Amino acid sequence: MASALPLTQSESIETITLVVPGMHCASCMGKVERALGALPGVQSARVNLTARQVSVAHDTALGVPDLVGALASIGFPSQPRVEDLAPPPSAVKPLLAPLAVAGFACMNVMLLSVSIWSGAEGSTRDLFHLLSAAIGIPAILYAGRVFFASAWGALRHGRTNMDVPISIGVILATGLSLYETLTHGAEAWFDGTLMLLLFLLAGRVLDAMMRDRARAGVDALLRQAAPGAMVVAKGAVDWVSARDLLPGMVMRVASGERLAADGEIVSGASRFDRSLLTGESAAVPVAQGDAVHAGMLNMDAPVDVRVTAAGSDTTLAEIARTMEAAGQHRSAYVRIADRASRLYAPAVHTLAALTFIGWMIAGAGAYESLKIAIAVLIITCPCALGLAVPVAQVVAAGALMRRGIMVKDGSAMERMARIDRALLDKTGTLTLGRPTPDPQALDALPVEAAQVALALASHSRHPLSRALVEALGARGVTAAELTQVEEVPGQGIHALWHGGPVALRRPDGPTGGMASALDIEGMPVRLILFADRLRPEANQALGWMRAMGVEPSILSGDAMGAVAEVARATHMTAQGHASPADKLEAIQRLQGAGHHVLMAGDGLNDGPALAAAHASIAPGTASDVGRQAADFVFLSDSLLAIPRAMATSRATMRVVRQNFVLAIGYNVLAVPMAMAGLVTPLIAAVAMSTSSLIVIGNSLRLAMAAGEPKA
Repeated sequence: MASALPLTQSESIETITLVVPGMHCASCMGKVERALGALPGVQSARVNLTARQVSVAHDTALGVPDLVGALASIGFPSQPRVEDLAPPPSAVKPLLAPLAVAGFACMNVMLLSVSIWSGAEGSTRDLFHLLSAAIGIPAILYAGRVFFASAWGALRHGRTNMDVPISIGVILATGLSLYETLTHGAEAWFDGTLMLLLFLLAGRVLDAMMRDRARAGVDALLRQAAPGAMVVAKGAVDWVSARDLLPGMVMRVASGERLAADGEIVSGASRFDRSLLTGESAAVPVAQGDAVHAGMLNMDAPVDVRVTAAGSDTTLAEIARTMEAAGQHRSAYVRIADRASRLYAPAVHTLAALTFIGWMIAGAGAYESLKIAIAVLIITCPCALGLAVPVAQVVAAGALMRRGIMVKDGSAMERMARIDRALLDKTGTLTLGRPTPDPQALDALPVEAAQVALALASHSRHPLSRALVEALGARGVTAAELTQVEEVPGQGIHALWHGGPVALRRPDGPTGGMASALDIEGMPVRLILFADRLRPEANQALGWMRAMGVEPSILSGDAMGAVAEVARATHMTAQGHASPADKLEAIQRLQGAGHHVLMAGDGLNDGPALAAAHASIAPGTASDVGRQAADFVFLSDSLLAIPRAMATSRATMRVVRQNFVLAIGYNVLAVPMAMAGLVTPLIAAVAMSTSSLIVIGNSLRLAMAAGEPKA
């Protein structure tokens, strides 16, 4: 890609994308958007947490340094995105080592604590406390740095976040435990502190795993273009990388190569597979003057193409930008967490401070008052709340995976649960995307004609030819001996058989669908019709969807004749000849009317629609772009995967709501007990962990999900 700032301009407003690597939660999103929105001249600021980027529409009088400075002032270093559509860093990898250290240390310290819980006293207890400190303190410092760094960054810029009370509680509990150890005290809470960090890190890892999967579609899309091309200049042919191609250059594209840039045919003729852009399964003939686009596959003969757009100006790059912009969903639960995070830190600080002051006034002394305040800080830890959503999503995703349905984005289950309209592409989604010849047409072929047809078809890579070879081979047909075989772009395969001409070509006149004409000298021309079969259980799946309150319809880039045939078979309304922009417009129109739209598609032309829809699903046979852009991918041929994903998503959201009730109910009961001095820091950590285990246990019920929806 050409290095350039991604700016979209109007008369006085331009849009720039800033990379903000320090964002990791809903609270960060809110702070970044509010900081930028407060600047005079900023029209809007939209965070994409998955990509850790913010798109800012601002007046041209406001410079990039002003935007970067505003984020720096609240502790979020940023920079303009230089390489267009560059992939973001992984959110999971930095958390794995701290999680492993916390887990290993927690198990060992709890093992040492068993003797103390069993009544060990004196020098034995002191020895186990010292061993626990030797293991626990380094592990706490290492595993807790994720929270310490975030909390320090917030405090240094005069703000607070959810990591501040967590860090204060961890540091105070560790310090007090070390004091107890050195003064031969009866209690130390290294095990509770490590358990706290373990559950917090586990929640963040689960959430980050889901977010890391959500953005791979853009990268897969850009890989559809060739990395470079052979460029003809002054009689020589040299390799030029895609990023160095310029308008006006002439690319020589061999048969079997993909285009590295958009262009216009200047010499030669061939057929191009453009299914990535249009969804049409049949290759189309191109000749001098025809436009072609990056990512298209040259099927037959070499052609020379004059570059008209390269790098970030190609149709592929434009679709990628559309996908990225359309994919900036804000989950309702993320918005709830955003609002809750603004209240969490000050509320916890206030409760702990009031607890300390209250017990001091009551005459408990500084040590006892501090211990009770630490218990309040720990027991109000948002572990259960933090696990409420990601654990349910991961368990449900595992249940779906066992049924052959992969979940690409955990928050998509929330969106899928609200779907009331479904738009389905035809080729490769409603149908299998594998054309098969009409058995009656094959039955009508004389033996010699079938042998000639097999021989001709075996010399072509056209989808219809491959399907014919497979079908005739399955019938035990053997190929005839042909001579002078030649495939002519747009005109089929021609040869000689026993000295007479034979051909497998495009039929004369309209046929109402996919077809090939078998022309053998001395025999009547025979028409072989092909059909793209519906997926198994298609009508049953559509019936289940309607029973769940979801109205399905067809939205396809294929010709209306082929679409209408499938629409009649499935009793759905349909729109054909739909470009990527048409599909995006149809989704936005339905969303504007208040509908929650599911898009089911499989090709590059479905990419923007898959990203813009409320939720999306693609078959495993889809293009890389379709699979990566979709929220769900189903691996089986059966269309029942779609209502199963819907039913499981609805069950998941019911469990998530239950988890929120359990987590909030725990705090309502536990916080007053901690403030009353009825729990120690260790009991607080155990109670916190128990609440997390209850949430996990409730989520595990989803392991039996992904069953048959009730029609």
